[in-house]
Amino acid sequence: MIKIFKLTKLIVFLASIGFILLLQSCAETEIEKINREFKEFITDYENKVIPLQEKYKLADYNAAITGNIEEYNTATELKIMISKIYSNKENFNQLKRFKESNLITDELLVQQLNILYNLYLPNQIDEKLLSELITLDNEIKHKFSTYRPVINEKDVSVEDIESVLRTSNKTEELKKYWEASKEVGKLVSDDLIKIVKMRNKAAKALGFKNYYEMELIINGQSPEEIDNIFDELDILTRGPYIELKDEIDQYLAKKFKISVEELKPWHYQNRFFQKAPLIYDTDFDKYYKNKDFIKLVKTYFKGIGLDISDVLDKSDFSNKPGKQELAFTTDIDRKGDIRISGHIKNNMTIMTTLLYEAGFSSYLKYIDNDLPYLLHQPPQFTANDAVATLFSGFSINPGWLEKVVGISKAEKDKIIEISFKQLRLEKFVFSRFAQVMYRFEKEFYEDPDQDLNLLWWQLVSNFQMLNKPADRNEPDWATKTHITTMPCSYHNYLLGELIASQIHTYINEEILDNDGSCETKCIDNPKVGEFMIEKLFKTGAKYNMQDWIKNATGDKLSPDYFTKQYIKFQ
Repeated sequence: MIKIFKLTKLIVFLASIGFILLLQSCAETEIEKINREFKEFITDYENKVIPLQEKYKLADYNAAITGNIEEYNTATELKIMISKIYSNKENFNQLKRFKESNLITDELLVQQLNILYNLYLPNQIDEKLLSELITLDNEIKHKFSTYRPVINEKDVSVEDIESVLRTSNKTEELKKYWEASKEVGKLVSDDLIKIVKMRNKAAKALGFKNYYEMELIINGQSPEEIDNIFDELDILTRGPYIELKDEIDQYLAKKFKISVEELKPWHYQNRFFQKAPLIYDTDFDKYYKNKDFIKLVKTYFKGIGLDISDVLDKSDFSNKPGKQELAFTTDIDRKGDIRISGHIKNNMTIMTTLLYEAGFSSYLKYIDNDLPYLLHQPPQFTANDAVATLFSGFSINPGWLEKVVGISKAEKDKIIEISFKQLRLEKFVFSRFAQVMYRFEKEFYEDPDQDLNLLWWQLVSNFQMLNKPADRNEPDWATKTHITTMPCSYHNYLLGELIASQIHTYINEEILDNDGSCETKCIDNPKVGEFMIEKLFKTGAKYNMQDWIKNATGDKLSPDYFTKQYIKFQ
């Protein structure tokens, strides 16, 4: 009897072990099933989206370089078609199931799942509202991009206006051109308010406070963290900026023979005072007269192992009517068809922009082609911007001007101190304007019915410390291109500055072993390109933003490097 009892217990025990093994086997089967289904989802997604996306990117690019309404309409139609794929609720529910299962653990698949989820999520709204949003967005862009102010019965471009603001000594002329640059605001401001309300309606339907919050979160950013960074930078830069602003004001007051109190926004050599005035008595424009900009940039980038000749050859640098005046870079197919839209005029500002776009395009070109389509992009726009920002600073760099542009050693030695002071001034001036943009857009989306004209000038007064023109009550906020073309993204430019300083420090200390600085050693040095390709570009969106910067530099994103490079110098 005892033997039978023991045998029974043994049978029960073995049965339970078998049951457990069976459960484990089922769990493994479920893992395999989920992963197989998700891979099939990706294949189906790529088959549907890639052809449409390539056509859209091409139409969008052609619209920007021509101003052709038919190209804008084509881009709109294609974007609506793509949005309908992303708005598919059955597909979104599948993605939700994949995500909530926690059974997809492969690193590359997890990243693709996160990207897809954040692409589908903002499109889970009423299809009619989605189509209306896309249509209105493109209408605003077309109005903004093709508008040209008229001065003395002649159409003028943004570059014409910037040139006058930068060089004229006549206050009345400056005022006329500055006011003309703001005329486009009246054309688009009502539509911008309308589209912000529509975007907020869509975001709230998805459970977000507003569209701005949604954009941050789906792009992997914490609203609280961004707030903290901007607040910290405000504190760090306010004191030094006050001193530098006084230096600027004293210079400009003397130049225009007026008191500091009489200075107005049009005296600061830029439509938005986002770039530093040239107050150190050096004309950087003279170094670029009669220079072949494209040849200079090709030669420089090839010398550091980043050959972007093919990109520059297929890009558009013409100055034609209707062309969008904001320079930009686009990746048409994620297979190498990368193009820049810009303008060429022989001055320092244009070289700064060209170096920025060249750096931007080099990143896109050298992403590993073996990566899946969804990962064949930077982890965030901020990463791409950081690299572009690093290169853009060379336009006033003495070593770069000597070795690449061809100024004499004597001239280089003469401007070393001035160049750094000008670069530092650029960083402070830009950081204060970025504060205005970040806080304006954030508050705009929090309450689009408030007095936006007043809000804009309150922020300009607080952060840039400019005097508002008496009795002015115009939608000057609506004249900043990025509010129209790249909403809720301007804060990334300041984050890009922080990362650029971090990369700059790493190159100096680890790649160059502190043997001279990047200012002179990042020329004709393939080691720089090798580092960038391997650590910054090649990985695409394989890692999230924080992991990307840590893998590349050994540290998480930190304002400390920017502080050390530009603020502690004070």
